[in-house]
Amino acid sequence: MVVGVAGYYGFKNAGDEAILEAIARELKARGHQVLALSGDPRRTREEHGIRAAHRLNPLALLQADLWLLGGGGLLQDATSPLSLLYYLSVLRLARLFRKRVMVFNQSLGPLSPWGERQVQRALRGVPVILRDQDSLEYAKRLGIPAELGADPALLLTPPPVKREEDLVLVIPRAGVGKEAVRTLYVTANRLFHDGKRVLVLLLQPGYDEEILPDLPHHQVEKTADPRRVLYLAAQAGYVISMRLHGLILAAAAGTPFAALSYDPKVAAFAKETGAFYQELPGDPIQLSKAAVYGRYPDWEKVAALKERAKRSFDLALGEASPVKRSHGRG
Repeated sequence: MVVGVAGYYGFKNAGDEAILEAIARELKARGHQVLALSGDPRRTREEHGIRAAHRLNPLALLQADLWLLGGGGLLQDATSPLSLLYYLSVLRLARLFRKRVMVFNQSLGPLSPWGERQVQRALRGVPVILRDQDSLEYAKRLGIPAELGADPALLLTPPPVKREEDLVLVIPRAGVGKEAVRTLYVTANRLFHDGKRVLVLLLQPGYDEEILPDLPHHQVEKTADPRRVLYLAAQAGYVISMRLHGLILAAAAGTPFAALSYDPKVAAFAKETGAFYQELPGDPIQLSKAAVYGRYPDWEKVAALKERAKRSFDLALGEASPVKRSHGRG
């Protein structure tokens, strides 16, 4: 079977590329071909070893038997109403072409009242798998039946690498205000004075580089390659991240982590894994203590999330019996 995947792919964002890499690996391991809609099809073909078509080519939807919308945080209009309309249009057009469709391991929200109405209409009759408990509760309030999955990137396997306990990855994000970046800078300085080696890691280089002047005096690496991020996460002794997939790839690598949350999806993952987290702007004293004194997530909860991620593929491909659906409304 040819399985199509629609998401924010081909835009040099390590988090989204990690999702695509995990989905592609799992689907290929199960004997399926993979076709991704991408902003840069040639790069996607080369980096992931799969078929790819431009995300603005509607006829590409004819080339797959099943379309997965996701994973990621596509069902929100905080970024742009046009972004939400694009992804819902992919669903609608695929259904018009009589293709099987599924919302796959998505977060839900934040949504304006307008966005909620758009999502409710577009998802009527569409199977939905959400990646976190907060999104599932939100879906219940909107009257959207959904299953609970997890982010596919949790299934990525780290390479063999020697752990360097004194190495701390600090993963910032642009667009959140100077106060939050200042928190990470002070945190990094405190860690350095406590004898840690700090590496500032940018997961969306073209976007995140604008904050580098606010994070001076520390080593910096920029990469959109999820394999490199996973390697560094496995090498580090601790990860402090504003970006969701900094946390997820740390969890995949078995490295303890803490979050500075700029978005509900970040807080949702921290809560589900029992990890330490703070809302913006955060407290550098507490963040640095989490790393210095080894405040760990609950690894049993992380293992449960990995099982949920694996099972979500069974559900999407019809290889498992459906579990009981949630039908509550607000």
